[in-house]
Amino acid sequence: MILQSDKPKEECAIYGIYNSKEAANFTYLGLYSMQHRGQESSGIVTTDGSHLYRYANMGLVANIFTQPKIKELIGDSAIGHNRYSTTGASFLRNAQPIRVESHLGPVALAHNGNLVNSWDIRNRLERDGSIFQTTIDSEVIVHLMAKSHKTDLLEALCDSLAQVRGAYSLLVLTPRYLVAVRDPNGFRPLVMGKRSDGAIVFASETCAFDITDTEYVRDVEPGEMVVIDHTGMRSLYPFPKAKPSLCIFEYIYFARPDSYIFEESVYKVRKSLGRQLARVMPVEADVIIPVPDSANIAALGYSEESGIPYQSGLIRSHYIGRTFIEPDQKIRDFGAKIKYNVVKEVVNGKRVVIIDDSVMRGTTSRKIIKMIRNAGAKEIHFRVSAPPTVAPCYYGIDIPTHKELIASTHTIEEIQKYLRVDSLAYLTLDTMHKAVEGHKGGGFCDACFTSNYPVEFQDHAGNQKSLFTEYATEE
Repeated sequence: MILQSDKPKEECAIYGIYNSKEAANFTYLGLYSMQHRGQESSGIVTTDGSHLYRYANMGLVANIFTQPKIKELIGDSAIGHNRYSTTGASFLRNAQPIRVESHLGPVALAHNGNLVNSWDIRNRLERDGSIFQTTIDSEVIVHLMAKSHKTDLLEALCDSLAQVRGAYSLLVLTPRYLVAVRDPNGFRPLVMGKRSDGAIVFASETCAFDITDTEYVRDVEPGEMVVIDHTGMRSLYPFPKAKPSLCIFEYIYFARPDSYIFEESVYKVRKSLGRQLARVMPVEADVIIPVPDSANIAALGYSEESGIPYQSGLIRSHYIGRTFIEPDQKIRDFGAKIKYNVVKEVVNGKRVVIIDDSVMRGTTSRKIIKMIRNAGAKEIHFRVSAPPTVAPCYYGIDIPTHKELIASTHTIEEIQKYLRVDSLAYLTLDTMHKAVEGHKGGGFCDACFTSNYPVEFQDHAGNQKSLFTEYATEE
């Protein structure tokens, strides 16, 4: 049985390091710290200045990279990738980083994000004779580079990226260069750091820096290309400027609370979301409990603002794999029960406020609420530290389709009745944005709450969809 989560699925993590004798080891540690961003496959590519060495496999970082495998990854520069599939099925051939050979020499690429016009480009390239080795959107970038008439790798990369649209934080490794690029809208995070030995490091989140004693320097800016080689580091801005569209869901759910992304503390923003929720959606209650782990900090903010005590009323098991054997199909709510258990002493006879960061289908939330009710809760009030999720994402987060999203097809009153709670309230859109007021990075993408997509996208047949139009994804 596959455990179906009622949460949006993770995206991907990328990590890169230039000029370190421990490049493979540090990349392993960085990927390990960002395991939350993808658990399907992991890979590392290193270079010694002459060749690229690659190893990737399905599964978790700690299980894939044994010490003998890391020793085979020779060189002082590396890039790595943890994958959760938003485009392309979960097969080993789709594991990243991608490594290819072309007239530009050996090239490896690691990509976090989703290209919204990749199917149109892929169909065109295949008609022109290109043979793809994977089903992931990232591969179109290297094919476009190989097809480019530019003989310089950096020019070919710019030529390739000028033809794609959507979300991409990229790391590109050759025997000569390490290149970090972020799309002009800046959808996905990408941070840069420096070690005391002079090594330059890039990662999706700063938690990958902490584990390797790397000092955070700054974010790679939207539309920026950072190039590092033996002559030093330089920044290029080869793309037209675009309105910043930073993914606000990174703060709400995805990033680790101990990370800094988009030049701000995830912990600080998440706590502010909880405080705002308490101000606009108060309720009289005896205890606040989060749905762990992603709602813990928002619940703490709600508790501090409201004065209602915070308790760990739900205990989450951290040892569940993506697949497990269900002992009896007749056991109802088994998936929720194996993942969460209620502390009866916390909820029995109490008016309980449950804080969660998001509700997608509502199925898991309903099961959790039933468990808390059965444990003796007198009242249950459900509060969500984000607006209702009404639309899927096409920029790198695997959010269900409109049809599957409960808030897209039901009113708040209907959802409350379905969940069987005494009250239900979401954070408003305006209040959510107040939590990130004064942010240095500029605007945010909130398309999953508004259906206002900042970049036009195409279906798999290449038919362009206008902004704010529903787009049915393949499931």
